[in-house]
Amino acid sequence: MVDESNGYEGIAEIYIKGRGRAVNGIGSSAARAWAQTLKPGSAVLDLACGTGIPVTKILLEAGLNAYAVDASPKMVADFRQNFPHVPVACESVERSSFFNRTFDGIISVGLMFLLTEETQRALIPKMAAALNPGGKLLFTAMLEINEWKDGMTDLESKSLGAEEYRKLILSSGLSLGEELHDEGGNHYFSGIRMV
Repeated sequence: MVDESNGYEGIAEIYIKGRGRAVNGIGSSAARAWAQTLKPGSAVLDLACGTGIPVTKILLEAGLNAYAVDASPKMVADFRQNFPHVPVACESVERSSFFNRTFDGIISVGLMFLLTEETQRALIPKMAAALNPGGKLLFTAMLEINEWKDGMTDLESKSLGAEEYRKLILSSGLSLGEELHDEGGNHYFSGIRMV
């Protein structure tokens, strides 16, 4: 059976005990700043949500209606304990049923670089197409073109580089939004669906 969690099901317990409980952990500052740009009540999808901490928690605290997806059954089980009223699906982002509807925002922290180049190139337009007019996209990726082993799973990771991510955002019908950095040194690319 193929592991659609990009190795995170195998290290879920380690992740949950560490980063999965860090309320002000990596990504919290950028997620908080981005969430404040959305109107209360906006529907927002958290891709690769993990335990929901810190990102989904921040979305809820901002008064947003959160939805979530993660391919790790252990992460989703923990997410459901943390946020029993938030709709969450245990499925890969490539096949997520949530892409059958639209959102006012889509956020993805720590996912893009875990995906193959082909999947990254397909996912950005897919996320863009799932945004309502005026909807906002935010995802993490390195500025430089690079390949490395993921620090948690030791699996191959890949960055297409800033120029390529910006091109993919623009070619997907979005305008470029403000780029952010977080406390972990991660870079965030953003796009906005034209009204």
